[in-house]
Amino acid sequence: MTVLNSKIPAGPLAEKWSQHKAAIKVVSPSNKRKLDVIIVGTGLAGGSAAASMAEMGYNVKAFCYQDSGRRAHSIAAQGGINAAKNYQNDNDSVFRLFYDTIKGGDYRAREANVHRLAEVSGDIIDQCVAQGVPFAREYGGTLSNRSFGGVLVSRTFYARGQTGQQLLLGCYASMNRMIGQGQIEMHERNELLDIVIIDGKARGIITRNLVTGEIERHSAHAVVLATGGYSNVFFLSTNAMGCNAGAAWQAYKNGACFANPCYVQIHPTCIPIHGEQQSKLTLMSESLRNDGRVWTPKKKEDAVKLQKGQITANDIPEEDRDFYLERRYPSYGNLVPRDVASRAAKERCDAGFGVNETGKAVYLDFKYSIERLGKDVIEARYGNLFQMYEKITAANPYELPMQIYPAIHYTMGGLWVDYNLMTNVPGLYAIGEANFSDHGANRLGASALMQGLADGYFVLPYTIGDYLADEIQVPRIDINHAEFVKKEKAVSDRMTRLFNIKGSKTVDSFHKRLGHVMWEYVGMARNEEGLKLAIKEIKEIREDFYKDLRIPGDYDAMNIELEKAGRVADFLELGELLAYDALDRKESCGGHYREESTTEEGEAKRDDENFAYVSAWEYQGEGKTPKLNKEELVFENVKLTQRSYK
Repeated sequence: MTVLNSKIPAGPLAEKWSQHKAAIKVVSPSNKRKLDVIIVGTGLAGGSAAASMAEMGYNVKAFCYQDSGRRAHSIAAQGGINAAKNYQNDNDSVFRLFYDTIKGGDYRAREANVHRLAEVSGDIIDQCVAQGVPFAREYGGTLSNRSFGGVLVSRTFYARGQTGQQLLLGCYASMNRMIGQGQIEMHERNELLDIVIIDGKARGIITRNLVTGEIERHSAHAVVLATGGYSNVFFLSTNAMGCNAGAAWQAYKNGACFANPCYVQIHPTCIPIHGEQQSKLTLMSESLRNDGRVWTPKKKEDAVKLQKGQITANDIPEEDRDFYLERRYPSYGNLVPRDVASRAAKERCDAGFGVNETGKAVYLDFKYSIERLGKDVIEARYGNLFQMYEKITAANPYELPMQIYPAIHYTMGGLWVDYNLMTNVPGLYAIGEANFSDHGANRLGASALMQGLADGYFVLPYTIGDYLADEIQVPRIDINHAEFVKKEKAVSDRMTRLFNIKGSKTVDSFHKRLGHVMWEYVGMARNEEGLKLAIKEIKEIREDFYKDLRIPGDYDAMNIELEKAGRVADFLELGELLAYDALDRKESCGGHYREESTTEEGEAKRDDENFAYVSAWEYQGEGKTPKLNKEELVFENVKLTQRSYK
């Protein structure tokens, strides 16, 4: 049986992190040169970790499947990054950021991890400013802030609608500096396909060179996964099409527990689906809800006319517009958390008040802000986002309201890690979205970038030393060790098996089938009957996949379909685990909404007596039901209450 030791330090909440740093082991500069660390993923978490650890003197090997480390999906983040700087003098603080994050996650995150995140948030901004990140500034030169969902203060730093890109360029430049100095050995177009465990410790990885098709062995004293989330298990999501769960899934199959897989975020402001051939969805930044008002018609006959194209939004007078978020949640209005806003939009559309031809859209209207502030101000804040929307939809959002609808965006679940960000497999770490640790059942907007950079710049570089201090006398790991040979053969056999099926159906056809099941039964609303049906149908899709998959092209060369096949094979197993977790958690919390557990007002209803725990699932072998381990959540500094944003 797996014993989960979270290693949360004792002592007052505000002192845990500082006392922990003082107590853990440290590796001297001369000994860091003896230690190799593999970091998989070069987004904000992986890139910042690689740059930091190389700067400290470790020998870093960095891997990404893209053709450049700067093409990581972090670059797509738009709206901003949170930090408790209180620049607006609106009574923000480290504790308020901590509390907002705990509450926003519906009380399903660890207090200690979340408080540490809030503590280091301010340092992140200082670091990025020093790197030259062009944050927006006020007229006097001070950094500007805006609000995001689930909070009553302005703590989000931003660079127009390109915040992720600018932050990634900052840490990418730092990485390049260390590549130039020989401290980082960079491996682009390399995909992790297995993890090598020797004597119970992570000692390396097996990768496939995506250009040549060659299987490669890479060793290290520790392995860090910074490979993002698993939203593409739903096929249609806001994630880049290459985003996958392969690395995390191989960690799971090598003994690392997978925590809270059912906690998947639905983002309320995405461009609606427009056709069967669509391969991904486009996110419109949550920052738009600062100045945009969300509404649908009050009259169903107006909604029908909109759906038929007989009228436009501008034909509906203000008294016939239902600003439903402002009506239902007067305290927070349009800035309620993402899960709350998403369910409210679905409720309006399910009731027949949707505004596009499919009935699956609501309006995000800037008319009122343009009248109040002027078009120039709105253009300065959101111009590139408005331009992107117009290019995709051919509609001018300065003249007509944007049409938006919820979509799969981020995953709060991930590999289980302790306070040091190490999985239950010694020497195997997970940072950023790849772990479960900071967001509970729902992530607040602008907190993804915060967590990624916190883990990479200010947490892992300290905590990994506690493990590596005992590895100094361990010589460089030999890639000819029997375990490397065994894992390389397993990878080769797995890829050959997929390639040789020689069926009739494409990889995408199976991915789409899986995505349909996931969205219909494991999406915004879940119930016991649907989840059981999903598990049954996913098993059937997986059986068909291994009978009738066809991969064109050559095996020993660049083959994108072969890449995708391996990733979809992982999704076909992960989707089942996600459904198992959702079936087990007979409560509603955050992004996990069980129809059997709702308040009289239709809001999510938690069951703290029975479900105040982290679900940590343990792999039991192919075709076997995974085992559930529980880490009980203890709340000493916040009171468990049903969330209210009214």
